[in-house]
This record gives sequence, structure tokens and C-alpha cells, in this order.
Amino acid sequence: MTSERSERVTMQAWKSVRFSGRSRVVDGLAKSLCLASLLVLGGCLSSLTTNEPLAVTSTVPVPKGRLDPRDVAIAEREHPKILAAYGGTYDDAKAVQAVARIVGRLVEATDEPWRSYRVTILNSPTVNAFALPGGYVYVTRGLLALALDTSEIAAVIAHEMAHVTARHAIARQERVEQAKLATQVVQDVVHDPAAVKLALASTQLSLARFSQVQELQADEIGIRTLANAGYDPFAAARFLKTMSAFSAYRSAVPNESDSTDFLSSHPSTPERLSQALEVAKVTGVSGGEQDRSAYLDLIDGLAYGDDPEEGYVRGRDFLHAKLGLGFKVPEGFVIDNTATAVLATNAEGTAIRFDGADIKPGDTLVSYLKSGWINGLQESSIHTFSVGGLPAASATASTRGYAYHIAIIRFGDGTYRFLFATRSPGPAFDRQFVETIESFHALTAEDKARLRPLTLHTVTVRPGDTVEGYARRMTFLTRPDQLFRIMNGLAGTAEPAVGTKVKIITDR
Repeated sequence: MTSERSERVTMQAWKSVRFSGRSRVVDGLAKSLCLASLLVLGGCLSSLTTNEPLAVTSTVPVPKGRLDPRDVAIAEREHPKILAAYGGTYDDAKAVQAVARIVGRLVEATDEPWRSYRVTILNSPTVNAFALPGGYVYVTRGLLALALDTSEIAAVIAHEMAHVTARHAIARQERVEQAKLATQVVQDVVHDPAAVKLALASTQLSLARFSQVQELQADEIGIRTLANAGYDPFAAARFLKTMSAFSAYRSAVPNESDSTDFLSSHPSTPERLSQALEVAKVTGVSGGEQDRSAYLDLIDGLAYGDDPEEGYVRGRDFLHAKLGLGFKVPEGFVIDNTATAVLATNAEGTAIRFDGADIKPGDTLVSYLKSGWINGLQESSIHTFSVGGLPAASATASTRGYAYHIAIIRFGDGTYRFLFATRSPGPAFDRQFVETIESFHALTAEDKARLRPLTLHTVTVRPGDTVEGYARRMTFLTRPDQLFRIMNGLAGTAEPAVGTKVKIITDR
């Protein structure tokens, strides 16, 4: 969105998925939609930014020969990708310096105080933190907004530093290579599809368990480091609870704490929470530093939600001032505005994707639908129509147990598409599709003027202030009362205590 290319190119390239040779993409689309729309919490991923990260080192020099060249190679290769995927760096001097101080303090408390770390705050609303071999540590501004105090940020960073010191990335890569070799051997020798499938499932489960062990180990090392640095060791457990609650809020489905995904790359929250509490108790540290008031002062004014360049999410509405367009998803859907597309899902598993369509010059909407990128296309379903005077075309498809609705709309110099996917087609699915497409519209000058970035502010609770009152100031967000409670650590029906500080989200 910040490219110096022409407006036409910019608009058509916006969140556009480009396919070499018109590759077929609908097959398996629903799975990718659902996975992409899940909020990644506490994930230890490889990702992307634009400015040079702040280098943080302890006063102890790095002994020669301690750094593995493989670590450096991985970090240098992945860092640019992470910046690109997460919206670049978030340039807030106060936040960067605060995180740097936390890292410096944690480094001195580790078994490797000679190691150097480079800290980057990513300009992303997602709640995530991760580290690369070589000491690159990443924290999103979304995670900074969710945390309640300095010790919780320190807990997250200590966990990621533990992955670095325990060399988990290298170990997992080695395990992946071993798994590939084992599966290939079975495939070459047995020539039995059922046996190959079984071998593949076995290696996937082995990798998942291996990753789970790594996560638990990083939790344990991180909590001990947290205590050694003088922070509250119970902060890790507190933040795990907050992340679990926030995940349930974002996914719009009940939090089923008893369910376990065996192929998840992270252990279930109950397992991690139980261990986190036990490790914290074993440290013998009570009354460790939390630093809540100072932390809330630090994040006052922090950008919240999507970068305006990527559009605005206001409840069920997606609005893009620069492109001048907007639409509303149906009741029960939660929008996730990612770097590559606008996604939405509901509790029934229906997924929506909105992005730019890469249509060649001279192609019609119908020819684009027939160009080969849709598996299971039902050509007889293709028809043209208009949405608020805008030319549009739609089609249906069916493949691998999923039903699809696809719509293409020309708007100004750009072309945009909606893709709906579900395993349970029927009148409700059809209605949701029609309702969303019909909501697509051009923004007026007044609409654009009303759109302002969301900002997190901290306020001191006064007598008479209630959750309900604060929620009324955040009505442009989905279920603001629930979000307010999660962001301020208020369980059940608890009300904020007079004289304490709380976080609110405003567009003023």
C-alpha cells in the first residue's frame, strides 16, 4: 500500500494472491482459510520487518567459537521475511527501550550471559512473540497491548530466549530431516500407499510431540530465568490464562479446555499452565517484580488493531479508507485482517476470504472465473450481476467435501474477490454469501473522515466507573465488555478497583 507504483497497480496488487500459470487454488482452500484465520498465540514461528532491530548485549564479551554459523545463517535469511509478513517494525522509542531493558536484565540471569540478542517490535496486531537462532527476538505490538505488566512481557521473552539457548530450531530441523528420510525409505521399499500414509502420520505425530516437549522445556527454562532476574515467576501462568481467554474471544467459540490437538505444535494450554505454576512454585520466589503501573504508563498511546494502510476492522465491518471500499460480514463471524487477505470465520466453521484478484488486462470477470484456478468449478453456475452499480460475477464449486461460493467485483481500477467455504452447505451458507456481497460499497467522504486509528489508553478508575461504562466507550469493537475484562485481567463479574489503572481502546 505504500508502493510508488501507479494507483491502478497498487489497487490491483492489494492483498492479491498471484498464481504462476493460473495454478488451481480452490482445492484445499477452506483448510487454509480456517488455519490462517486462527490467532497465533505464543507461537514460536519464523516470520518478517523493515528497520534494523535494536541490538541488546550484556557486558560480558562473546567467547570465540561460541556462535554457530548455522544460527547466524538462519537469522539473516529469515529476518527480512519476518519483517515483510508482520508489517515491518513498530517505531515507538519508549516501547523499544523498555523491551531492550527487559532483555538485558534477562540475559544476565541466563546460563549464557555472553550471548547477544537483537530485539524487534513488529507492527502487527496479532498476539505473538518468537525468536530465531542467532538471538533475534520478536514481539508484536499486539502482545504488548494484551500484557498487564512488565513481568508478563519478561515471561514471554524469557520463553523465546530459552528456545535460542536450548537450540530448539536446529534440533527440530534435524528431526524434520530424519522424518523425511524415514518416510522416503518406507515409500521406496514398501510401495504400499497405506503403509506410506501410516508412516507419514507416525512421523507427523512424532514431530508434534517433539515440538510439545520443546515448548514445555522452554517454559521451564524461561520461568527459572524470570525468577533469577527478579521478576514474578508466576507471570508466565498469568499470561497463558490471558492468551487462552483472548483466543476464545477472537475465535468466537467456547474455550474447550479439555480438548487436545495431537498434531498441534504446542501443548494444550491446561498442560502448559499446570507446569508453569509448578515451576514457579519450585523457584521459591514470591513477591517478584510485576511493575504494572509503570508498564501501563509505557503503553499509553500504543497503536491498537490494524495498521490503517491495511484497512480498518470495526466489529463486523471491514473499511478501507485509501481504497474507498467496505463490506460487512454476517452475524457470528469474526474478522481477522492479515497481511495477505481479510479473513473471517464463524463457530460453524464457515470461512470467508477477501483479497485482490489478479486479472490479466483484457480478461472479463467470466473468463477469469474459468481460467483454471478453481477446482470443482460448476461452470453452469457462473452468472454476472451488479452490486450497487458495480460489475460482478459469481460461481459455485465443490471439491473434497467443501462447498464454495466465489464472487468477483470490479471497483474503480481494481478487482476484488470473495471466497466462501464450508462443509455444511445450505440456505444459511447461501444467505451469508449474498448478505456479504450485497454489503460491498464505496465509502463516502464522510465515511472516510470518520475512520481513525485505534489507540490504547490507560486511565485511572474513578468512583462509579464500571466495566459496562468502559465498554460503552469501545462499542466499535466486537463484544467490548468481554474484551475489556480480558485486557485488564478481570475475571467473572469483578469490577475494576478505584484508583487502579485500566486499559481502554479509543478512536480519538
